[in-house]
This record gives sequence, C-alpha cells and structure tokens, in this order.
Amino acid sequence: MTGIAVGIDVGGTFTDLVAIAADGGVRATKVLSTPDDQSAGVAEALDAAALPVDQVQRLVHGTTVATNTLLERSGARVVLCATAGATDLLELRRQDRAALYDLAREHPAPLVAASDVIPVDERVAPEGVVRALDVAAVRETVARVESLRPETIAVSFLHAYRDPSHERTIARALAERLPDIDVVVGSEVLPEIREYERTATVVAEAYLRPRVARYLRRLAQRLRELGFPALEVMTSGGGVRRADEAARGAAALALSGPAGGVVGAARVASAAGFARALTIDIGGTSADVGLILDGAPLIEAGGDVAGVPIALPRVLVETVSAGGGSLLWVDDGGALRAGPRSAGVSPGPAAFGRGGTDATVTDAHLVLGHLGHGAWSGGVRLDGDAAGEAMRRVAGRLGRSLDQTAEAAIAAADAAMARALRRVSVERGIDPRSCVLVAFGGGGPLHACGLADRLQMTRVLVPPFAGVLSALGLALSAERRESMRSVMRSASELDSGAVASLADALAADAGDPRGGAASRQWWMRSRYAGQGHEMEVPFAPGDDGQVVMQRFAGLHARRVGFALDRAVEVVSARHAATGAARDIVLQRRAAPAWRDDRREDDGSITDAVVRGPAVVALPDATLRVAAGWTARALPIGGWMVERDA
Repeated sequence: MTGIAVGIDVGGTFTDLVAIAADGGVRATKVLSTPDDQSAGVAEALDAAALPVDQVQRLVHGTTVATNTLLERSGARVVLCATAGATDLLELRRQDRAALYDLAREHPAPLVAASDVIPVDERVAPEGVVRALDVAAVRETVARVESLRPETIAVSFLHAYRDPSHERTIARALAERLPDIDVVVGSEVLPEIREYERTATVVAEAYLRPRVARYLRRLAQRLRELGFPALEVMTSGGGVRRADEAARGAAALALSGPAGGVVGAARVASAAGFARALTIDIGGTSADVGLILDGAPLIEAGGDVAGVPIALPRVLVETVSAGGGSLLWVDDGGALRAGPRSAGVSPGPAAFGRGGTDATVTDAHLVLGHLGHGAWSGGVRLDGDAAGEAMRRVAGRLGRSLDQTAEAAIAAADAAMARALRRVSVERGIDPRSCVLVAFGGGGPLHACGLADRLQMTRVLVPPFAGVLSALGLALSAERRESMRSVMRSASELDSGAVASLADALAADAGDPRGGAASRQWWMRSRYAGQGHEMEVPFAPGDDGQVVMQRFAGLHARRVGFALDRAVEVVSARHAATGAARDIVLQRRAAPAWRDDRREDDGSITDAVVRGPAVVALPDATLRVAAGWTARALPIGGWMVERDA
C-alpha cells in the first residue's frame, strides 16, 4: 500500500485518530468526542490531524453507534414474523436468571414488543416440512404486518437453518407489498441451530439497521465531500468491511471499536515476542478486556451486548463500567463505589474544568499525583484544585483522608476490572500468570501494575501509541469476508471429500476481499454428542472428520481439563477470507521523559530503565510504575514493566 492508512476510534470521552504513512511511520491525534453526532468528532479529528487528503488511501472507522443504540434502546420499531406456537421465544429466553443470587433482577425487555410478533401458520422440522406455508397464510401475514406500520421487519421461522424456503417466501411477499421497508431474514443472518439465539440476532439486526445505516451514510457523505476515500468499518469479528456493506450487517458492529483495540494489541504483542496475552483497554467511560492466544485475538461465536444475545462471530471482549470518568459514590452500606455511571465527555470529570463537579477515578489519580496538572490529552487541561474539591466531598462522607479516599477509589475500579480479566481467562482454562498484560487506552498504563498484582501476573506490556491503540488497530486491520453454514452431522461421517466440498462452498459464499485473499481460515463448531455448547476447531480442505475429532479432543482437554470417549458432532462451519494487513514500523523515536513520584522533574531525564514508584509521561497516556515494579523502554517503542524478583 502506497498511501496513508487512517484509523479513527470513537470512544465515550475521546475520538482517536492514527495515520500510518507509506513508510510505516505513525502519527496520532486525539480530540474530545461529540456524543450527539459521532461523525462531527470524526471530522474534527481529521481536521486536527491535517492530513494530505490526496495521499489518504484508506480510512477505517470503529463506531459505538450500534452499541449505544442497544444501551439506549433507541432503535427501529420491529415487527417479527415467527412460526405459530413459537412466538414467545424472546420472552422465554433460556429461562436463566439475570443474576443468580439477586431475585429482584430482571432481564432487559426484548427489542420487539409481544404485540408486534405475528404468528405464521407454517412449520418446518429438521426432517422437512411439517406444515406447508400456503397462499392464504402468506396473504394474511402480509396484511397484518402492513397494519402495524413497522420501520423494519424480521422473519425467523423454526429450523430455517435447514430449510429456508418458508422464510424466503414470506420475505418476497413482504418486499413486494412494502418495498420501502427492510426485511431481515433469519436464515441469511444466522443459518444455525438454537431458535432463541437465531431469533434474537435477527431481531437485533432489524432493530439496529436503520440507525446504523443512517449514521454510516451521513459520515461517508461527509468524508466524500472532504475528498477522503470510501469509508470502511471494523466489525465485531476483527475484520473490516466497506461502509455500505457494513450497514447491511449492523448487528455485526456491536463491538466495532473494542475489537480494533484487541487487534492492535495482538500486533504489538507479537512484535514484542508474546503469543499469549490478556488485554485491558481503559477509556473514560468503560474498560474492555480481551484475550490473545497463539498471537491472534480469540474469536467467539457470540454473546450478549447490553443484555441482547447476538450470536455472530466476535472478538472476545468483555466490557465493565469502570474508566477514568466513572463517578465515585458511597452506597447505603457506607462503601465507596466507582461506576457504573460516568461523567462522560460532558461535563466530564471535575478535573476537566468543563462543568463537572462530581468526583471520578481521574480526579483520584490527579489527587495522588499520578497525573500532572495542566495540558493533557485531546486539548484538555487538568485542574488539580477542582479535582481536590470534588474528592474532599467524597472523603467527608466516608470520614477518611483525601489520599485514603483516592487510593480506595482506584482500588474499587481495579477490583471491577480484575474480575473481568479473570472471567475472560480463568473461566476459559487460561492461567493469567502465563500471559503478559497488554495495557492501553488513556487509563490502561495507570492501572496496569495494580491489575497485574491482583492476578499475580509478573509482566505488563505498555505498547507504543498506548493511548490510541484502538485507532492503530483499525488502521492496521485487513478486509475480511465471512460465511457460515449449518452442518449438524457426526464428524465421523465426514470424509475428506465432504470436508473439501464444505470448505469450497463456504469460500464461494464469502467471496474475496478486494485485492484477493491473503489468507483463508475455516472452523467447525463442534461438541461432544449431548453437550449444549460448542468449540471452534480449525480445519483445512484436506482434512477429514477424524482429524477434526482429534483436534476437538485436544482443544477440549486444554480448555475444560478433560476429554471424553464420545462421538463428536459438527454443528456448523465458518470461513473467513482475509486481505493483506497493513505493514507498520515500530521503533522508539525519542527518549522518554519521566518523573519520580517523590520529586518533580523537568522532563529532561532520559533513562531507559525506571524503577517504581514512578510516573512516566507518554505521548498519549500516563504509565504508573508501582513500587516493586521496574519499567524498561522497548526498541519497538512502549515499555516492558516487570515485577521485581
């Protein structure tokens, strides 16, 4: 690639931009986000970066529009067409509790109201059609949908992963009668078993698509007018699609921004020589944790986003409401809490001087001297007096000193983030002590040592461009096209010919990225007969079912701790065709400035080794080296922080 590649990540507080030049050099820019219209923040970041527009070849965006739509419940009004007798799937869910020990806690309401679910007189079983969809049923369904005046329509029938003919018949009739309304078909969005997850996913797609499409069209038009190339968007699976294509897969954008961070972390960890890592991206509003195995982000089959199941492949990311802007408060039991409410960008932490008066985690760091007063990221100036005043009010309610309160606030945030790190590692059979902790985002390097101590980890990698690593990951990411097919066969029935035919069919479904596929990967979602969950097993066109069974048994033993002498079933297969990733040159370009916690420094010290307690001022973040830890500057940029023996 000969031009500039640009990645723009919109967070709750800051919008980050990274530009990678043709020679692999990197420039970074950070501006305050514009929550009311994210596209305005994107335009401001581009203006601040002052890039030569005619040299920009690629522009990749990580957006939280889909996530925010689910959190705010501000999507489209959806009418769902479902098999008669199976219209209550979204209310019944999996009959699990929202919280095991909290009987008052309830699941979020479904995205479609019960009155907007239309039963359709048809039925398909795994063996074939049980009740045919006749003309009268089609006519009645279309009339009922039209009378409800929906914004979008979702169609999800039982066992359509095996036979989608009824879904397609209804969809065609609806499109003919209501040509201006999107019809989202379940067998096209998720051709896989599990009727609840499939229905929830197709409803989420219908719910999100109008708002996501409007946003992407508006931003793409704005960028075209400024002379930039066609907009691309990061998907939850860690690949990139053109904006017009991504708008037709809105549910796959639910983790768009966080996925870019894990992709960037994987590239930097590999450059530093680490194949296994836990990642922590701490921003102003939340913290995102992820897992890297064998040098690549762990991809899962799906999960909940804002209480909504979306069963589409995604980079493993767990989000907790703990960030620099998390508000501090005292609960009824007298305990100090951090989050889940956030000061956001407006008014922001008290230290920002933008009208905020409530204390946040950022204010606690400022009080303890972990952050310097004055100019900070994104044009913000930190006000130590305002931070101290806000923290003193919290300290008064606790009856503790200012420093004790600030230390407790950081410990409360650390505890929430450490729990999330344990969930993504220990619950998957991964010992955190075998991993390096990659800490990034504006707050990641501040909390890194404390988090590592809680998990008994001994190594922390603070990457170069730590404060904007998600944007760097976006700029580096390759285009990816994915496909999925239901299989539902015993692995022992799959000979090499059947596996090769399946691989070829998946590759044909996915198509090629622009410029061709630099790599192709295939996976089979497999399980022991009788299990209720699957694991993804990689396969290649030359394999057969026996090879898949052996790989599954090995993976099951590593992840769960045992293997069984039982038949292995293949539920579905997935394929990803990935284009060429962008090259980058990682090297330290200037000697770092640092200051000791015990004295102020003028920034002229250039030692490559820093022993804690100390604070290192990074270009776009701040690294706190705790007592008992030592940081060493890396040739690729960034820092390796290790616990002292």
